[in-house]
Amino acid sequence: MSRNALFFAAMCLVWGLTFLPVKIAAEHVPPILFAAARFVIAGPLLLAWAGRDALLVPTQARWRLVGTALLVNTTCYSLVFWGTAHAPTGLAAIVNLSSIPIWSLLASRLIEGTRITGRQVAAVGLGLLGLCFLFWTRAAGGLDAGQRDPLELWGLASVALGTLAYCTGAVFTRAIAPTIPTLTLAGWQSTIGAVGLVALSLLIEPVTFAHVAALAAWPTAPALVFIIVAGSLIGFTIYLRLLRDWGAFRAGLYAFVSPVIAVGVGVAVLAEPFGWAEGFGALMMFGAAAIALRR
Repeated sequence: MSRNALFFAAMCLVWGLTFLPVKIAAEHVPPILFAAARFVIAGPLLLAWAGRDALLVPTQARWRLVGTALLVNTTCYSLVFWGTAHAPTGLAAIVNLSSIPIWSLLASRLIEGTRITGRQVAAVGLGLLGLCFLFWTRAAGGLDAGQRDPLELWGLASVALGTLAYCTGAVFTRAIAPTIPTLTLAGWQSTIGAVGLVALSLLIEPVTFAHVAALAAWPTAPALVFIIVAGSLIGFTIYLRLLRDWGAFRAGLYAFVSPVIAVGVGVAVLAEPFGWAEGFGALMMFGAAAIALRR
């Protein structure tokens, strides 16, 4: 097995596991506060990693940088973390990761006017059908089950909207990406996004000093360290390497692997329900991602 193949396996594992820490931390701290803590630390670390390049932001790109940061980080992660706190981690991962190619196609079409082929229309249609099937499954059997969160359906919808915000922000980022070093761009988006997350958490969540203290206590602290080091730093670095060596198509295949890992971990560790209906919806989502990612 090549080194890049090992890196790809590690990236898929890391990103498949990142939904579990969010779920664990949600038992002790508000989810948006947890997202804010992640980027309050990860943003400056990325800027430090960028070194001298951290200041290489053209004046004409600054306002777009702020706007994309609020979409890619603040809006996306507030919705995804809140949704994951209320939905099964496996389903949240499927909705999040497998819908990225679908939302990206739609955002590219609406914002940039990119032509969508018949094959891509099929991908979007199948992906939306898969999402609707998953939502219908949870609405039909999940809301009256005592062991399930009554906000589960809204949680999945929140994850879907957060992913759409991420893809929209990513398309808007394309205009400034060539003018800013990659680590600098990621560092400033994370840092600016963290400011928005902190403000949003204080505005709508019942944050107390006990919650802030819980960020440095068991089990929230290990969850936070994992999601920063593994999810933000290691996973992101590997993805950049694979983009360089493999291209966007092969690097994007994590959309099929990481959700499967998240489902397995959710079932094994959290005893989350996952039956034939969820599996069928997942297959439709994976199929849509496969069509969208096809060369």
